[in-house]
Amino acid sequence: MNKTEFLLKLKLQKGIGYVKLLTVAKQMNSEKTIEVEDLKKMELPEQLMEACLKAFRDKDLDRLVKQIYCQCDVIGFFDEEYPEKLRQIYRPPLVLFAQGDTSLLSKEIVTIVGSRYPTNYSRQVMEKLVPNLIEQNMVIASGLAKGVDALAHHTTLNNQGRTIAVIGNGLNYSYPRQNTWLQNQIKQKGLVISEYLPDTPPRPYRFPERNRILAGLSKSVIVTEAKEKSGSLITASIALQENRDIYAVPGAITSELSAGPNQLIGAGATPIVNFKFKNGKI
Repeated sequence: MNKTEFLLKLKLQKGIGYVKLLTVAKQMNSEKTIEVEDLKKMELPEQLMEACLKAFRDKDLDRLVKQIYCQCDVIGFFDEEYPEKLRQIYRPPLVLFAQGDTSLLSKEIVTIVGSRYPTNYSRQVMEKLVPNLIEQNMVIASGLAKGVDALAHHTTLNNQGRTIAVIGNGLNYSYPRQNTWLQNQIKQKGLVISEYLPDTPPRPYRFPERNRILAGLSKSVIVTEAKEKSGSLITASIALQENRDIYAVPGAITSELSAGPNQLIGAGATPIVNFKFKNGKI
C-alpha cells in the first residue's frame, strides 16, 4: 500500500491523532510502500497496531479514501511533492490536502500576515510591496482570514501573482464565509491547502495550529499591522524558531496595530523601509 494512502486511512480512524500518526511514521522504512509484514516489525502499542491492521482491511476506509481523492490532492510526508522546508519544522503535517496548483509548493514562498482589522496603512503597503515580490517570482502565502490575509491574497491575484492559502479547517469549508469567493478564486489560480480532513469544521484552536505551516512553507515572513499579542506574532515567533527571515512594517508608536511589528523590529526583525526585494531579501 502507498504510504500516503496508509497514513490517510489511519487519520480517518477515531482516536488517531497527530502523535499516534507520528509514532507510526517514524518507524516506516525507506520503501515507497508499506505492507502488513512491515507493520508487524514495528514496536507499537496494541491498540495502535490494531488500527494499523484495520487500515489495510477495512473496506469502508477504502471507500472514504476514494471519496477524498476525488475531492482534492493528497500529499504525504514521504511524497516527492511534499515541500522540503516543511519537512524541517517541528511537528510537520504528515498529510496535506490540496486544491489547485500543487507545483507552487516547490517555489520560493513569502508569508504575509497581520491584523484582521487593519487600517488603510496595510493596504497602501501591500499595493506597493506585493507587486515587487511578484516581480521576484515569489509566491505569496497567507491564512485566508479576514483583514491582512485576505488583502494579501486579493492583491496578489489582482497583480497576476501566485498565492497559497493555508486554512485552519477542511477544504470543504469556507471560513470566514465572506471569503468564500476568494477561496474559490485561489483554488482556480493558486493553491489552497490544509492538514485537516476535508469535512473538518473551523474551530478556534485550529488556526494557531496552522500557523506553523504558514511559517514552515516560507523563506520569509512579513508582518504588517498587528497588536502586541496576536496570531501574527505567533507565526513570526514560529518562523524565527525555524530560522526564517522575519520582516516587519514599522509604524507610529501611537498606533496599537503597529505595536506588534515595532516589537518585532526591536527584537531584531528587519524593518521594511522600501519595497525593493531582491533574491527574497530587502
